[in-house]
Amino acid sequence: MIRLIKRYESRKLYDTEESRYVSLEEIAGWVRQGQEVRVLDNATSGDVTSQTLTQIILDEGRRGTSSLPSELLHELVRLGERAVHSGVEQVQHGVDRLVQASIDRLAPVRRAREEMSGLRSRLEQLEASLAALDSEVMVGLAEAPEAQEPAGGADGAAGTAVERGTRGTEVGR
Repeated sequence: MIRLIKRYESRKLYDTEESRYVSLEEIAGWVRQGQEVRVLDNATSGDVTSQTLTQIILDEGRRGTSSLPSELLHELVRLGERAVHSGVEQVQHGVDRLVQASIDRLAPVRRAREEMSGLRSRLEQLEASLAALDSEVMVGLAEAPEAQEPAGGADGAAGTAVERGTRGTEVGR
């Protein structure tokens, strides 16, 4: 949200959000914190935001706290509005390059995620196959004692020999 400031003929600045007079330093602080401000002349309703921000830069320069290099200020004076538009275009171009570089760095991550997804799918298939094999083995073991029961002998001697032969072969494998 844009913070609306009214400038009176006495050059006093009135913050309509907090309903109080404010200083240029306070406005500079808000701008540094990312707050958008709009300064309107109270008598004419004209937008004087640019002049107010320029005044902030001028005051900081007088106090020696300005962080703008003199080369940039010279260019601003020489080129006027074109320099501002050019600077905005340069910043936009830089942001575009940064975004593209980030996207380029994410491409290998995307491929790795796709590969991981394929590997997870294959692992699930293998686990399902293993579960099916386990199930078949368990069914086979449950049926095996019934098939190896001796047919007519109560003592079970013949069946025991068959069982020993079958199991011995399986263990040897």
